[in-house]
Amino acid sequence: MADSGPAGGAALAAPAPGPGSGGPGPRVYFQSPPGAAGEGPGGADDEGPVRRQGKVTVKYDRKELRKRLNLEEWILEQLTRLYDCQEEEIPELEIDVDELLDMESDDTRAARVKELLVDCYKPTEAFISGLLDKIRGMQKLSTPQKK
Repeated sequence: MADSGPAGGAALAAPAPGPGSGGPGPRVYFQSPPGAAGEGPGGADDEGPVRRQGKVTVKYDRKELRKRLNLEEWILEQLTRLYDCQEEEIPELEIDVDELLDMESDDTRAARVKELLVDCYKPTEAFISGLLDKIRGMQKLSTPQKK
Protein backbone atom coordinates (compact mmCIF):
# COMPACT_ATOMS: atom_id res chain seq x y z
CA MET A 1 0.00 0.00 0.00
CA ALA A 2 1.75 3.20 -1.19
CA ASP A 3 1.09 6.59 0.40
CA SER A 4 1.42 9.31 -2.18
CA GLY A 5 0.75 12.16 0.28
CA PRO A 6 3.31 14.11 2.31
CA ALA A 7 4.63 12.72 5.58
CA GLY A 8 2.18 13.14 8.42
CA GLY A 9 -0.75 13.53 6.03
CA ALA A 10 -0.61 17.34 5.91
CA ALA A 11 -1.10 19.14 2.63
CA LEU A 12 -0.80 22.88 2.14
CA ALA A 13 -3.33 24.59 -0.07
CA ALA A 14 -3.29 28.31 -0.79
CA PRO A 15 -6.74 29.47 -1.92
CA ALA A 16 -6.90 32.63 -3.96
CA PRO A 17 -7.72 35.49 -1.61
CA GLY A 18 -11.04 37.10 -2.39
CA PRO A 19 -13.87 38.86 -0.70
CA GLY A 20 -14.99 36.97 2.35
CA SER A 21 -12.08 34.52 2.20
CA GLY A 22 -12.03 34.62 5.98
CA GLY A 23 -8.30 34.50 6.57
CA PRO A 24 -5.06 36.19 5.56
CA GLY A 25 -3.03 33.12 4.69
CA PRO A 26 -2.98 29.60 3.37
CA ARG A 27 -5.05 26.88 4.99
CA VAL A 28 -3.68 23.58 6.15
CA TYR A 29 -5.69 20.43 5.52
CA PHE A 30 -5.04 17.12 7.21
CA GLN A 31 -5.67 13.98 5.26
CA SER A 32 -6.89 11.00 7.27
CA PRO A 33 -4.56 8.01 7.11
CA PRO A 34 -5.69 4.99 5.08
CA GLY A 35 -8.13 2.83 7.02
CA ALA A 36 -9.35 5.76 9.13
CA ALA A 37 -12.58 6.18 7.18
CA GLY A 38 -15.71 6.67 9.20
CA GLU A 39 -14.18 9.38 11.40
CA GLY A 40 -15.74 12.21 9.40
CA PRO A 41 -19.15 13.75 9.90
CA GLY A 42 -20.87 11.18 7.64
CA GLY A 43 -19.47 8.25 9.58
CA ALA A 44 -19.44 6.13 6.41
CA ASP A 45 -16.66 5.10 4.07
CA ASP A 46 -16.34 8.05 1.67
CA GLU A 47 -14.74 7.72 -1.70
CA GLY A 48 -11.29 9.29 -1.87
CA PRO A 49 -9.30 10.85 0.95
CA VAL A 50 -11.16 12.55 3.75
CA ARG A 51 -10.09 16.17 4.12
CA ARG A 52 -10.75 18.14 7.23
CA GLN A 53 -9.48 21.61 7.94
CA GLY A 54 -6.90 21.95 10.72
CA LYS A 55 -5.99 25.05 12.62
CA VAL A 56 -2.33 25.95 12.94
CA THR A 57 -1.41 27.99 15.99
CA VAL A 58 1.67 30.12 16.41
CA LYS A 59 3.18 29.80 19.86
CA TYR A 60 5.87 32.42 19.38
CA ASP A 61 5.42 36.12 18.78
CA ARG A 62 6.30 36.87 15.15
CA LYS A 63 7.86 40.18 16.11
CA GLU A 64 10.26 38.44 18.53
CA LEU A 65 11.11 35.82 15.90
CA ARG A 66 11.87 38.59 13.39
CA LYS A 67 14.10 40.35 15.95
CA ARG A 68 15.93 37.10 16.64
CA LEU A 69 16.44 36.40 12.93
CA ASN A 70 17.77 39.92 12.37
CA LEU A 71 20.09 39.49 15.34
CA GLU A 72 21.42 36.18 14.01
CA GLU A 73 22.08 37.74 10.60
CA TRP A 74 23.87 40.65 12.27
CA ILE A 75 25.97 38.27 14.39
CA LEU A 76 27.02 36.29 11.29
CA GLU A 77 27.94 39.48 9.46
CA GLN A 78 30.00 40.72 12.42
CA LEU A 79 31.75 37.37 12.91
CA THR A 80 32.80 37.26 9.26
CA ARG A 81 34.40 40.67 9.76
CA LEU A 82 36.01 39.75 13.08
CA TYR A 83 37.47 36.51 11.76
CA ASP A 84 38.12 38.06 8.34
CA CYS A 85 36.65 35.07 6.51
CA GLN A 86 33.56 33.72 4.79
CA GLU A 87 30.57 32.50 6.82
CA GLU A 88 31.48 28.85 6.18
CA GLU A 89 34.99 29.42 7.55
CA ILE A 90 33.98 30.93 10.92
CA PRO A 91 35.28 28.74 13.75
CA GLU A 92 32.68 26.60 15.55
CA LEU A 93 31.20 28.76 18.27
CA GLU A 94 27.69 29.13 19.57
CA ILE A 95 26.46 32.42 20.93
CA ASP A 96 23.32 31.33 22.78
CA VAL A 97 21.13 34.42 23.11
CA ASP A 98 18.77 32.71 25.57
CA GLU A 99 21.76 31.84 27.77
CA LEU A 100 22.89 35.46 27.65
CA LEU A 101 19.40 36.69 28.53
CA ASP A 102 19.40 34.40 31.60
CA MET A 103 22.54 36.04 32.98
CA GLU A 104 22.33 38.58 35.79
CA SER A 105 24.23 41.52 34.28
CA ASP A 106 25.82 42.91 31.14
CA ASP A 107 29.23 42.31 32.72
CA THR A 108 28.62 38.55 32.96
CA ARG A 109 27.16 38.52 29.43
CA ALA A 110 30.20 40.39 28.08
CA ALA A 111 32.56 38.00 29.87
CA ARG A 112 30.75 34.99 28.38
CA VAL A 113 30.90 36.36 24.81
CA LYS A 114 34.57 37.32 25.26
CA GLU A 115 35.24 33.76 26.42
CA LEU A 116 33.55 32.42 23.25
CA LEU A 117 35.65 34.74 21.04
CA VAL A 118 38.98 33.81 22.64
CA ASP A 119 40.41 32.72 19.25
CA CYS A 120 39.65 36.03 17.56
CA TYR A 121 42.75 38.13 16.94
CA LYS A 122 40.83 41.36 16.21
CA PRO A 123 39.37 43.61 18.94
CA THR A 124 35.95 42.29 20.01
CA GLU A 125 34.78 45.11 22.31
CA ALA A 126 32.65 46.87 19.65
CA PHE A 127 30.99 43.58 18.69
CA ILE A 128 30.27 42.68 22.32
CA SER A 129 28.79 46.08 23.18
CA GLY A 130 26.72 46.05 19.98
CA LEU A 131 25.44 42.55 20.79
CA LEU A 132 24.51 43.54 24.35
CA ASP A 133 22.66 46.62 23.01
CA LYS A 134 20.73 44.47 20.56
CA ILE A 135 19.66 41.79 23.06
CA ARG A 136 18.58 44.33 25.68
CA GLY A 137 14.80 44.02 26.01
CA MET A 138 14.57 40.80 23.99
CA GLN A 139 12.57 37.84 25.27
CA LYS A 140 13.74 34.26 25.53
CA LEU A 141 12.46 31.97 22.77
CA SER A 142 12.77 28.71 24.66
CA THR A 143 9.77 26.39 25.00
CA PRO A 144 6.61 28.52 25.07
CA GLN A 145 4.39 28.47 28.11
CA LYS A 146 1.04 26.70 27.77
CA LYS A 147 -1.95 28.84 28.63
